[in-house]
Amino acid sequence: MRASSLKYLLTEGFKNVWKNWMMSVASIGVLVLCLLLTGAAALFSMNISNTLRSIESQNSITVYLNDDVETGPALEIGEKIKVLPNIAGCKFYSKEEAVEKFKDELGPIFDGIKDNNPFPHAFHVTLADISKYRETVDVIKQIDGIDSVVNRSELFEKLTKFDRLISISGVFIVIVLGLVSLFILSNTIRLTMYSRRFEISIMKSVGATDWFVRLPFIVEGIIIGIISAIISATILKLLYDVLIGYVNRMIPFSHIPFGSVSLPIFLAFIAAGIAFGLIGGLISISKYLKREGGEILGW
Repeated sequence: MRASSLKYLLTEGFKNVWKNWMMSVASIGVLVLCLLLTGAAALFSMNISNTLRSIESQNSITVYLNDDVETGPALEIGEKIKVLPNIAGCKFYSKEEAVEKFKDELGPIFDGIKDNNPFPHAFHVTLADISKYRETVDVIKQIDGIDSVVNRSELFEKLTKFDRLISISGVFIVIVLGLVSLFILSNTIRLTMYSRRFEISIMKSVGATDWFVRLPFIVEGIIIGIISAIISATILKLLYDVLIGYVNRMIPFSHIPFGSVSLPIFLAFIAAGIAFGLIGGLISISKYLKREGGEILGW
């Protein structure tokens, strides 16, 4: 495309936006809202997934051995646990360490208990994959010398299901809001074209090609999309920082810094704005290009 043609398209695009500023503002407002909701849904989903991954990395079970298992055989059991699938870590806690721990927490009530220690040896086992929690617990229980395993499989399964639900819901929200944005933008451009139907009629009457008529309106939609993307990204950043700071003061949690995702979000908003403008422009003018000259005016 020649520089003069590009200059003409950009000039016409900005002229259309300015000339129909009320409808342009309406389009920008609606698209900003939809992009904001989409971005908020995406950030929410990412933060939930990040929190669950943080919890998952700390997920562990406590394995208690039989009372009659001595330290030597207990360490051998630990080696068997370490080589099992889905084991990220296995730390041994002797019965003496258990007494010292409770003594520190509960005071002198445990002073005379070392001679008659009621605690068994135990292992603190960290899992690599939370979704395989139940299978891993079942395998550990089959090892000789294991008395019991503190089982929180139901809780972990619920967390995994919640993570899937958030991911699916996030995709669904993005799709629905994207369709809503596309519908509103295309109808707004259609209204703009209706107000300029005389110009279109004249261009078609003197032999203008479909693309010559179409491109300025497509550029208009793209300009609206880019402006909406810039405004949306700015507002989303400000709101995110405020909300995260507020939530963190009440419930500290592992959140995603906006700076780490700002570039992908901004580029995604720009791409979405351009796509909405392009598709919306194509949809909105298709019926006008099927007519010739006076037919556009209803003559």
